[in-house]
Amino acid sequence: MILSTIATTAADHIRFTDLGLNDTIFRIGWFSLKWYSIAYIAGIVIGWWYLLKLVAQPGSPMARRHADDLIFYATLGIILGGRIGYVVFYQPAMLLNPLQILRLWDGGMSFHGGVIGTSVGLILFARAQGLQWLRVHDYVACATPFGLFFGRLANFVNGELYGKPSNAPWAIIFPRTGDDVARHPSQLYEAGLEGLVLFAVLWFCFWRTKMRYDPGKLVGIFVAGYGIARFTVEFFREPDEQLREFAAVTGLHMGQWLCVPMILGGAYLIATAKARRQRIEPVAGAESVA
Repeated sequence: MILSTIATTAADHIRFTDLGLNDTIFRIGWFSLKWYSIAYIAGIVIGWWYLLKLVAQPGSPMARRHADDLIFYATLGIILGGRIGYVVFYQPAMLLNPLQILRLWDGGMSFHGGVIGTSVGLILFARAQGLQWLRVHDYVACATPFGLFFGRLANFVNGELYGKPSNAPWAIIFPRTGDDVARHPSQLYEAGLEGLVLFAVLWFCFWRTKMRYDPGKLVGIFVAGYGIARFTVEFFREPDEQLREFAAVTGLHMGQWLCVPMILGGAYLIATAKARRQRIEPVAGAESVA
């Protein structure tokens, strides 16, 4: 009944095909450049640029040379963790065909897996360089929303990860659904919350407070903030097709279940950060920062 009502009013909503969006920027023979690839590159490059701004401030846990090398570890963690996480959490059937896992160009990345992969990479890097890994995480967390913002915009351009049926004036009819039902542009909701809002919160915490001297507080705010934003938006988003039965049985989407430990872990890092505070001896510079 609800779907039929929304379908009858579909003519009043935006059609995705009328937006003139294409997931491919250009194609030359067998090679094609997609917006999703550009989103990853933009997130990494702009995130690195912003990280250098943070590292230049007093009390930084690393020097410029560390930030430059850190990008390699972070990028490797994003790609490997994101892909492995997608297979384990969303497409375990791929384990029966390992070669399919290597087909990154077919899409399929998990943010939760990317977080795990990046964290492992940062810990290995910090230990190899003799740095405080938790404070390194704090700084990287502040630069991460760029990638989330561009990634969600790419999801929207691809017309994927769309929302549930809606009669909202801004609802969009996505061709991938195979129906004529207007839906929430949940990709844009996530771009706003996970990207813009989370960046603004972390920007204030870093530049207008002394939270960066409490090891783990900034990364705790990021992890908990992302978890809350993603958990909330999932109520407006359709579950992945292969996990709809899982969502129906458990009452929550896979993405929401994965956000629960993020929210709890982030809250723990925030609550215990004050106890970890110590006199900071910056890697670059002579002045100690209390």
